[in-house]
Amino acid sequence: MSAREEILAAVRGALRNADRTEAPVPRDYRTVAPPNIVDLFAERVVDYRAALTRCTKAELPDAIREALGTARKVLVPKGFPIELDGVPDATDLDTFDAVVTTAALGIATTGTLVLDHGPGQGRRALSLVPDVHVCVLPEDRIVPGVPQAVAALDPARPQTWISGPSATSDIELTRVEGVHGPRTLHVIIVAE
Repeated sequence: MSAREEILAAVRGALRNADRTEAPVPRDYRTVAPPNIVDLFAERVVDYRAALTRCTKAELPDAIREALGTARKVLVPKGFPIELDGVPDATDLDTFDAVVTTAALGIATTGTLVLDHGPGQGRRALSLVPDVHVCVLPEDRIVPGVPQAVAALDPARPQTWISGPSATSDIELTRVEGVHGPRTLHVIIVAE
């Protein structure tokens, strides 16, 4: 008898008297929304080491300027909901310090932003190449969980799911940010 056959025989012997009744798997997480999804989203965004600002529509221009910090060459894609001064069109993304986008939605339970590259979001590379990504998200675009996000998104559109700034721990399990995308993610939640 080979080693493989011995192992399988042992497994079969152990399972011979095992209880095989299946307990139902609870699926209520799909329908139960957290009490305050905006607060939960904000908490999870910060857990991912992203910066967070909460403001009103009137405070948004100042919040964006503050989030950009020292960035001087900033890209804002077409369709962004407010006018920002001195924003150029871009072809050479690696020459920009920062990008400011909107998002299709945010997921409260995971703190994830989803870009479907519609108006104000630009093409995928815009959110990956500049060192700083400032993402503006109205409160009404925050959904409780992944099932609700998937249901709300158009599967025919390209999507980029972002949970915190770019990070990897490939080398000696040391966290390094900014290797595969923006080193800094700043999320601005805009109150209705």
